[in-house]
Amino acid sequence: MGEPSTTSVTDATSALDATSATDATSATDATSALEDGAVIHTRALTKRYRGGQLAVDGLDLTVPAGSVFGFLGPNGSGKTTTIRMLMGLIAPTSGAARVLGQPMPRASRTVLPHVGALIEGPALYGFLSGRENLTRYDAADPTADPRTRRSRVEAALERVGLAAAAGKKAKAYSLGMKQRLGLAAALLQPRRLLVLDEPTNGLDPQGMREIRALIRELAAEGTTVFLSSHLLDEIEQVCTHAAVMAQGRLITQGTVSDLAAGTRGRLVVTTPDAAEAARVLKERGVGDVVVTDDGRVTGEAPDGELADLTAALVEMGVRVRGFGVERASLEDAFVALTGEGFDVAG
Repeated sequence: MGEPSTTSVTDATSALDATSATDATSATDATSALEDGAVIHTRALTKRYRGGQLAVDGLDLTVPAGSVFGFLGPNGSGKTTTIRMLMGLIAPTSGAARVLGQPMPRASRTVLPHVGALIEGPALYGFLSGRENLTRYDAADPTADPRTRRSRVEAALERVGLAAAAGKKAKAYSLGMKQRLGLAAALLQPRRLLVLDEPTNGLDPQGMREIRALIRELAAEGTTVFLSSHLLDEIEQVCTHAAVMAQGRLITQGTVSDLAAGTRGRLVVTTPDAAEAARVLKERGVGDVVVTDDGRVTGEAPDGELADLTAALVEMGVRVRGFGVERASLEDAFVALTGEGFDVAG
């Protein structure tokens, strides 16, 4: 029988069976981390691969307890490498990472039973049904009571909308169904922390809405959710906090509202005289002036008095039907911080 090829957190736990979880300073450090309210905390976390490739460079990351934390970055920014270090799948070159107040990867056997994870796609046995896959996952958990295994499996399937397809072989599942099954595996036990790498990958719009609702529900129940996604709109809808990575380094972190608020919004003018309005705005020093397909004129929000711009437009005979500044989105903030668009392959 073939084994699933995708790396899983269970694999990491088994590989670290011989590793001691003893650390002379762990109790003090754990207390300090929990007092700070951090479920994940890294200090100067660095990963350099053979050949000199620097994937993560001096990362200082703090994930508050109870947050839904979005982890953003373009392709190659170091997001997945960071997640793999946090889950003990790979060791850092230098620096330190603590999850639930414990050092990783040293304390993997202590920490991972409290963590649900879906990283780089679910590791599934294609010849087994969805239900059988979850049963095997649950059986591999030394903390799981076998007497209540069936009820846990059925509850997890129901929660991700796979109850009707539970008897179907996993190899016949669509990509979206496999994502759901991987999420169900992460939810077999109550978790203090849920780590999700692109959880809505392959889902249709309805499925994406259901997963977002589930994430909000889990957060309301007290689970901290660490979410990596290339969908900025998704992050903005569901996350309370976010961090932005670029070229292996942390650019910024904070609440989603603060990240967007720190970026200048867009001036928007609605007028039938778009060409003339664009000319006047440029003459008045407004940058990045664009006439949109719907006839609106947009530009960088100016530092000066907006009323002066309105007066200038009217003075030049521009018929102004709407004038204002739209709040910056998380995408605007991302582009401003990284100097590039978001790579969907990230």
